[in-house]
Amino acid sequence: MPTEEELFASVDALLEEEPQLPPPAERARLREAAGVTQARLATAMKTTLQTVKNWENGRSEPREPRLSAYQRLLEGWAAKYPAPGAHAAAPAPAVAPEPEVPETFTGPAIPEVETAPPVKAPTTPERPAAQRPATSRRPAAKKAAKPAVDPRFPHGPLAVLDGDGSAYGVDGIVLDCPATTVPELVEWTLKESGLGAAKLNRYGKDSDPLVVLTAAAAVKLGLPECLEGREQRRSLRLPEDHPVVKQVAKAKWQLTQRGFGPWARIYRKAQGRDRQCVQLAILSWDALDSRSWPGVAEMDPADIARVLGVYAQRVITPRGSTAVSGLELMTALRPPTRAVRDEATGNWVSGRNPGSLGTEPMDPAPPEATAEHPVVVNSGWTGGLLNEEAYQWVRSVDSLTDEECMLPFAVGLDLNTAFLAAAARLVVGLSAPDHFRAPTFNPKIPGSWLVDLSHIELDPRLPSPFTPTGERPTGPAWYQTHTVAYAQELGFNVAPIEAYLRRETGAYLDPWHDRLKTAYVDTLADLGVTRDLDDGAFLTAMERHKDVDPALTAVLAAIKATVKGGVGKLRERPQGKSYKDGDRWPALERPTWRPDIRAAVISKARVNMHRKLLNMSRMTGLFPLAVLSDCVVYPSQGDSPLDFLPYAASGKPQPGGFRLGPTPGLAKLEGVQSMLWAVDLMEQGLNPARHIKGGDAVFDEGE
Repeated sequence: MPTEEELFASVDALLEEEPQLPPPAERARLREAAGVTQARLATAMKTTLQTVKNWENGRSEPREPRLSAYQRLLEGWAAKYPAPGAHAAAPAPAVAPEPEVPETFTGPAIPEVETAPPVKAPTTPERPAAQRPATSRRPAAKKAAKPAVDPRFPHGPLAVLDGDGSAYGVDGIVLDCPATTVPELVEWTLKESGLGAAKLNRYGKDSDPLVVLTAAAAVKLGLPECLEGREQRRSLRLPEDHPVVKQVAKAKWQLTQRGFGPWARIYRKAQGRDRQCVQLAILSWDALDSRSWPGVAEMDPADIARVLGVYAQRVITPRGSTAVSGLELMTALRPPTRAVRDEATGNWVSGRNPGSLGTEPMDPAPPEATAEHPVVVNSGWTGGLLNEEAYQWVRSVDSLTDEECMLPFAVGLDLNTAFLAAAARLVVGLSAPDHFRAPTFNPKIPGSWLVDLSHIELDPRLPSPFTPTGERPTGPAWYQTHTVAYAQELGFNVAPIEAYLRRETGAYLDPWHDRLKTAYVDTLADLGVTRDLDDGAFLTAMERHKDVDPALTAVLAAIKATVKGGVGKLRERPQGKSYKDGDRWPALERPTWRPDIRAAVISKARVNMHRKLLNMSRMTGLFPLAVLSDCVVYPSQGDSPLDFLPYAASGKPQPGGFRLGPTPGLAKLEGVQSMLWAVDLMEQGLNPARHIKGGDAVFDEGE
């Protein structure tokens, strides 16, 4: 027989247990029965609206003192509004359902987000808890299949921290962050948040967690709400004597050479395989440039987390601007090193990863460099430079026929992510360049060739494929392999004078292309633009896609900016007023400073454009009015591309010309204006392709 003392001890233990709450669906039913809104309940509980939503959809559980208060409120409502069909007798205590591991915090106890004690689920089936919609202001988008959750990072790659300590993660997760200083935030992120992302390549590294700070969160952590000198945002950073910078140093954390700016990296040297690094992005310091992330900085924290989370899942956890992220994605997918066995000792050591760019920076050949590069300035090079750039061409007004001028419309076509399409199966050099005199041209060898293409005469109503301006070359010049190969494709003889070629080659950008192509196509599909649409339905879907979901529209814009910016970063120019020609600048110390690879992408994109222009002229007799990078303007009888694009008798698009569709390299409608409008711009020397959309968008190479 148990003693009285033992029985009282057992009873006391039961009394001290945490209150048991009803299932999430019942919590929502009781509140609705009482006629209380979630916002009003949040005010009464002195918490956030999102926290209340999480209580009612099972994503998190309250902690004391809110736990007891919430239980008391629910018990009062339960007495007034019993569930339909409930017996008059007091119901047995409800059992909380077992939480889903990927959506609830399982680390050390943090207020309001710790996991409820695991208990047996109810035996009677219940109505599923309502999942938090992406936002209450828009319809739910079609969701792509989610990758398996890495148990090391149960709460996704990133979180957006608000001023009240709520950290909004992906899929509606909200964590409570108790940090009041930057060092505390870093410790919480690494030890308690469950944030991070798995590596994209078996030889790569896991992505460091990203914490995005709202203006209120930045101020709470001791940071200024804004930095001075926004016109020079790239160089902005906190001064070395700022209290937050001193706090970071005192806690034995380090900052990268870029200091504490809009994108700050705080780290300690890795201990073995364990990386200790956190990326911060400060919204009020313009971390999310509106040109690449339209409207995102003004969104609610939960929606910002959704946008960045989708981008992180489909592309990469942001590491800076979209240009920086585009470059980082190349390295993440093609890590420079891998483990190899030393034949002499049998030990595993770090070795070069085949197909990568390695770990050491590589100087370009003089014609591949920029005018201020040391290999040009210090050597006194005067042999000319590679000029592989995107088209900026306007047709001569004098070449317009009366029939063309009488057409009512000018219609602009834009090629989807033309640079990305050009990167597909693109063979580039991986080793240092070697110099050759009078080589025989080989279209399979990437490099730079000095060739005279001025003898090639083409229809003046088309731009020359050999220059960005579309003007005919006037003498020998340096060209990338694809440009010279296209001259040969057109039937002309090429006789290189000299060349800088690379012996080791590979399709370095293939995984980069594949991942970004999938991200682009999937995001368009989520916005209702799918591959199975016919051309008319495609144009209609493209006209409406930006109104479907602002968050996914922003993701799509960021993906496109990642492509252009990543290519541009391959030839990042020096910055700062103090720079002098001939000095090295920080970007040159990267293995990914490769102007020759950038030239290869742009050369192939420009050649692809000209090939389509030439085929269109042969199939339809139509000639363009202007070309700007990946946009071309045609005169048209109607206000739709369907009025002039070539189709076979079967109704299928003719191969070789422009084709409509959602994949990279296919075309979409850029804009429509009157032919009179276009001719007026051409007479002023302006490019209709720049303005046909109705804005002033220009080609941005990400530099």
